[in-house]
Amino acid sequence: MPPTQYPQAQAARKSIAGGLVLAVCGSVAFSGKAIIVKLAYRHGVDAVTLIMYRMLFALPIFAVMAWWSSRGRPPLTRRDWLGVLGLGVTGYYLASFLDFAGLAYISAGLERLILYLNPTLVMMLGWLLYGRGIRWTQAVGMLISYCGVVLVFGLEANLQGAHAAWGALLVFLSAVSYAVYLVYSGEMVRRLGSLRLVGLATTVACLCCLAQFAVLRPLSAAVVAPEVIWLSVLNATLCTAAPVLMVMMAIERIGAGMAAQTGMVGPLSTILMGIWILGEPFTAGLAAGTALVIAGIFVFTRGARGRA
Repeated sequence: MPPTQYPQAQAARKSIAGGLVLAVCGSVAFSGKAIIVKLAYRHGVDAVTLIMYRMLFALPIFAVMAWWSSRGRPPLTRRDWLGVLGLGVTGYYLASFLDFAGLAYISAGLERLILYLNPTLVMMLGWLLYGRGIRWTQAVGMLISYCGVVLVFGLEANLQGAHAAWGALLVFLSAVSYAVYLVYSGEMVRRLGSLRLVGLATTVACLCCLAQFAVLRPLSAAVVAPEVIWLSVLNATLCTAAPVLMVMMAIERIGAGMAAQTGMVGPLSTILMGIWILGEPFTAGLAAGTALVIAGIFVFTRGARGRA
């Protein structure tokens, strides 16, 4: 390699290394959300109040993000606003609320495994809505992943009964809601840019959560334990706004494919934090189910890349 190319090669390696660190940190931070929610539930707060506080503290961050990314850009059309409203409701408000509600009934580890099925749901929606084909390798990957989730769910259902089924259903519907957002957001991302769309859509979701609390709960319900407030601040910053930025920065450095593969540390980190912080049990069945889910998603994403 010519001497003049050494600095470029070193810069490229540093960029890749930095991107991998950002992707890992973003994935772990996202996964920490479930741990914080489970800790907050120990103080007697309900899902409506808890998500209100999370979005209340996240609202200024996402509003600034939307303003910053909109500088010097053309204003949104009526069609754009309708799209932002729809994506904000499905992708962030509804998905977040269903996730928070489900976590009241199931473990953080099972929640993360269900949410990790999101790529398969996007593929199935593409097949149902647009008739897009599914490669056999993707079908095999989906089968392996769902077998892993069913295994872990079966173990948890033996301990918690019908509550586990209700919680798993809520979290699965959360994953479906976010998959709908991903399927329909492609055109708007190209038109508005990812940072602007995320900022606007999450701002809409924050306002929806605040309105939901105002309609469903009396003002006195906002009086919660101090621990809930601080956990919500941590959730809004470290586990909501920060990972969004870290993952986007990682994608810029290493690409979406490698960032997605790095995100496989998410379920593992959730399970480890659940054991360490929440005292959730670790069993051979949980380990086997987690391995199946991760292996299945790996096969699925490899099949998706082969198709592209």
